[in-house]
Amino acid sequence: MKTEVKKIKTERRFTLKMPDTFVLLFIILLLSALATYLVPAGQFERKVADGLSVVVPGTYHSVEGSTIGIMDILLSLQTGMIESASIIFLVLFIGGLMEVIEVTGSIKAGVMSAIEKTKGNEFILIAVITILFALGGAVGAVANSVIAFVSIGMIIAKALRLDPIIAVAITFGATFAGFNVGFINPYSVGIAHKIAELPLFSGLLFRVIVFIVIVAVTIWYTWRYAKKVLKNPNNSILSNLQFDANGNENDLQSKFTNKHKAILIFIGLAFAFMVYATLQFKWTLDHMSAYFFGIAIVVGLIGKIHYNQFVTHFIKGAEKLLYGALIVGAARAILVILEQGKILDTIVYSLSNLFTDLSPITATLAMFISNTVISVVVPSGSGQAVIIMPIITPLADMLGITRQVAVQTYLFGDGFTNSIMPTSGPLMASLAIAGVPYIKWFKWMLPLFLIWVGIAIITLVIGVLINWGPF
Repeated sequence: MKTEVKKIKTERRFTLKMPDTFVLLFIILLLSALATYLVPAGQFERKVADGLSVVVPGTYHSVEGSTIGIMDILLSLQTGMIESASIIFLVLFIGGLMEVIEVTGSIKAGVMSAIEKTKGNEFILIAVITILFALGGAVGAVANSVIAFVSIGMIIAKALRLDPIIAVAITFGATFAGFNVGFINPYSVGIAHKIAELPLFSGLLFRVIVFIVIVAVTIWYTWRYAKKVLKNPNNSILSNLQFDANGNENDLQSKFTNKHKAILIFIGLAFAFMVYATLQFKWTLDHMSAYFFGIAIVVGLIGKIHYNQFVTHFIKGAEKLLYGALIVGAARAILVILEQGKILDTIVYSLSNLFTDLSPITATLAMFISNTVISVVVPSGSGQAVIIMPIITPLADMLGITRQVAVQTYLFGDGFTNSIMPTSGPLMASLAIAGVPYIKWFKWMLPLFLIWVGIAIITLVIGVLINWGPF
């Protein structure tokens, strides 16, 4: 008994020492501010081409810097919130929508019906869901919007007697497993191909093969962990956070009525149209937020929720995600500091100079590493493309590396960090929805991240050796 008490006290002491996500981000923010005193300020010239503001290679020059003071640091948080307003409100509206859907009992009843039909085949359910979300990430249909599905992942994980780590893994994690390759993603490979002057979505076959490998490994890794938790809930990384592995049997049992079916059919059609509208009509996050509110209203009508209760439930759902929404703005503040200090371009320029005299294979791997580092401070995939592709495209030509390989170094560098770095707004929001501390997710994700990196290295080396071009 004394040993158990001592163990619990030790775990609690360890838990208390773990910094909150906001603390981690603030530390990074302070380091970024400090860097403005140490890193020389500089900028590239930029030009607008086809509506994109792109860097002009060879135009980097020193400029007068702007050191960051205490008030600038504090103001950066507000500025970060303002600049991230679209995704912040998207998170809040998603919370409201999911709460309205949840009170109808539709998702719970539908999930339990599906689980009942696949009883004893948890692997199939996890694999199918992972593949669907990975495909969504690969074609650009799901990226930031994956936040909307994490709550559904929570219901599935609970029903399967699994922990919230699995909920994030089969939704957010799977999405960015596909996003890593993005074989027909218009927001990543599409922009990169345009800047690199390659045929749109060229190199498709090779990318599809890599996609299959990465997704297969992701499913294996997720199922490997899931089996351990199914065997013994104490194997969960979240066990010391009092994760309720057993759940509530009554809470998970629900009759699947016609009303539930009508609501789920409507939600399915609504989300399908959202994907279509995002691609066809170029919907922004603002459109999606408004659309989610509209979906919530219709769900409330079908579910016969009184209008006063609808407002109560919607606000309650938004309140649940307020923590995650504010984290998105805090993460953005880091980029605000780097831009105000005029050292962001200096970081990009310095990294690009590291591999000018290297062999093709070594230079390719250096490009990959550089893109990975850059994506930490530029978490936007399209934003990183317009900054880095005009620089590495001519470098690739000079070093005997095909532009297709150069594009893939950017895709891997951007995609991988989205799944593990605290500067990724969608990651932090997804973890907040699932109630998973960042440190715990990092512990779970790091081995898979390293496996992905290994696959990326092999892929890039093969790309150089086969002189991978536009085919």
